[in-house]
Amino acid sequence: MDTDRLIQTLAADNEHRERPVGTVLAMSLLVAAPFSLVMFFTELGMRPDVRIAMRNPFFDLKFLVTLALALPAMAIAIHLSRPEVSLRGWAWLMLIPVGLLGIGIGGEMMMPQRLPMMTRLVGSNSRTCLTAIPLLALPLLAAALLALRHGAPARPAVAGAFAGLLSAGLAATLYASHCTDDSPLFVATWYTLATALVAAIGALAGSRVLRF
Repeated sequence: MDTDRLIQTLAADNEHRERPVGTVLAMSLLVAAPFSLVMFFTELGMRPDVRIAMRNPFFDLKFLVTLALALPAMAIAIHLSRPEVSLRGWAWLMLIPVGLLGIGIGGEMMMPQRLPMMTRLVGSNSRTCLTAIPLLALPLLAAALLALRHGAPARPAVAGAFAGLLSAGLAATLYASHCTDDSPLFVATWYTLATALVAAIGALAGSRVLRF
């Protein structure tokens, strides 16, 4: 190879840049989202009284909580895709959805109640919640794990767990439009259990898929 060809080759290599993990993650989630949407509209669909429900602040709170979980989890997952990083300075972001739920529960407790606390906690869709959120999250979780492989996570299981949290948060945002249980107590119990299941699956899969 002559000198000019060598220079051209080195220049071409230098111009080639891997896409940032955040970009790959966003694109992967966009590709996976239609699968979750098809599952949602085929098996669940939006609740019939959704327009009326939008006037209920506790219905709206469900979306704030789920997005407050998904977006910080996404940021943390991208952060953890880099080698030699830690959760220091980032973990507090996960207190945002917890704080919102706490405010919601406190607000509900101060209102006159037509239903007993246990009835509001158990609701009428607990079993559906525990199955629907993980199932809707699976395509998103698979996409997130594949995207994080473009990085080099030093703690694959932890990165996988946060991939699970972001996937569960997005899936729960979708499911919330179907769920007729709007009590923050219900969300704090059953949405949290479903999210923990997806995070556990993400940690287990991430420990293998993201290992280098």
